[in-house]
Amino acid sequence: MNEPKLYGIENSNRTGDNLWGKNQFNSTFPVALCCYMRDIGLKPVYVYVDENFDHNISDQVISIEDVFGTNATGAGVRFEFETEADTLSQYANAPLGATDLVTVEPRGEQLRALEIKLTVLPDNTTADLDESAWGTELVVRPITSAYATLRIWEQMLKSGMSDQIRRVVEPTATQIQSWDNRAEMLGIMDELIQVLSTAGSLCYAIQRPFLIQPIWKTEGKSPALAEKCFDVVIWSDLALWKLFVDAASRGSTRRLTRTQRECARTVRSLYDLTTRGRIDYDAIYRGMGLGSQTDKACAFSGKATNQYMHHPRLIEPALGRSVLSSIILGGGEAKLSPERRFDASVYFAWRARMERGETG
Repeated sequence: MNEPKLYGIENSNRTGDNLWGKNQFNSTFPVALCCYMRDIGLKPVYVYVDENFDHNISDQVISIEDVFGTNATGAGVRFEFETEADTLSQYANAPLGATDLVTVEPRGEQLRALEIKLTVLPDNTTADLDESAWGTELVVRPITSAYATLRIWEQMLKSGMSDQIRRVVEPTATQIQSWDNRAEMLGIMDELIQVLSTAGSLCYAIQRPFLIQPIWKTEGKSPALAEKCFDVVIWSDLALWKLFVDAASRGSTRRLTRTQRECARTVRSLYDLTTRGRIDYDAIYRGMGLGSQTDKACAFSGKATNQYMHHPRLIEPALGRSVLSSIILGGGEAKLSPERRFDASVYFAWRARMERGETG
């Protein structure tokens, strides 16, 4: 009997039973989905920013090869899950912690540090709306925000932009007496937002794919998979910055919001990087609570993300339920846990195929 496995994951630190467990399948399945899309020539939908620091979305300007950082397939690319990005940790004064995925080439060189957010369409805030208004929740961890900024910084250095960005950041940053003072952060928030907007406009040419957001579409609030149900949206590192800026601009003028805090953290990180070459990770991302818990950076509901992800493939994803038999191989569905929502949708779709006498 064939060993249960996932398409395209041939060289990885996750094998066998480690592909299917809690908090494992939610990242291994998306990588397998990306591998499948790569091999059939289907490009993901890409959310990125232009020179005006405005969001754009396209399904033609990026490929899965661009996302992984290599056109290698099979054992030619290694997938390291829950791994620290060595190339970025040099820019922090403390261990960063693991990112969801690091792609690695055969000689051991790390290629891309990537975050993965598997999300259901629709979420609870949009399930009762017209299908065109359906959206997915997007939760951003502090480590996600930190990695995005360090990814951009790495490209700034390669492009010789660090002094230019320092001139943007320094006039505002040097005014600040305490980055941990909520009132002070709120009072200078307009300037912090403007700093990030200006820096983002300068950096648009160096943005890179960063966050892999696979979507699985259900029949409304039902766990049943829609006929067309799977697709992948990729966010650039700079598009994530822009998401923070837009939400912070609409935030309260009396109470500091999470996205406003994230703008403050990002500007402080840029100030650290342009003046000292590394961030004080503990102080910024484990500290700087500013009145909110630090377990997550911020969360965006489907009503918020729809405007950024609005694309024909959000209404009708590119891949149907039938691709499950091409992605989950060797009877791997039987290893899933139906009490978890995504696992349940996949598991019961598989059981329905079995009851109809379909195999493979």
